Amino acid sequence: MYQVITMYGDNEPWWFFEEWEQDIDEITTFVTLSEAKTVYQQKWEQLHEKYHYINAKSNYMSAFWNDGEQRWCEECDEDLQQYKGIALLEDYHPVNTESERKLYEATNSSGKTKRCQRPQQSFGR
Repeated sequence: MYQVITMYGDNEPWWFFEEWEQDIDEITTFVTLSEAKTVYQQKWEQLHEKYHYINAKSNYMSAFWNDGEQRWCEECDEDLQQYKGIALLEDYHPVNTESERKLYEATNSSGKTKRCQRPQQSFGR
């Protein structure tokens, strides 16, 4: 099964930190990769219109954000950027398929981002 997920939180969708699932806003499940790709692209276009900055990976994972969308992190003792993330996953793991170039060549990150230093989850794939 394939999933297209949207997330909102401290981290871009490719980090998969412990408890990353708590940042999920929406999950849509598909039987075929083709269906999932179509929905991912539609959601990507919608987010691209709403957010100023994009950082995208070639395997259907993108993070979007605007300046000023931050939250205070007690553990880090600083403000952390908040990201709207979108990912196409297979059984909740990153896909090994490359997305269309326009979906990851549109990257225009600002370099001002910070992330919490929690340990990353490994999938062993």
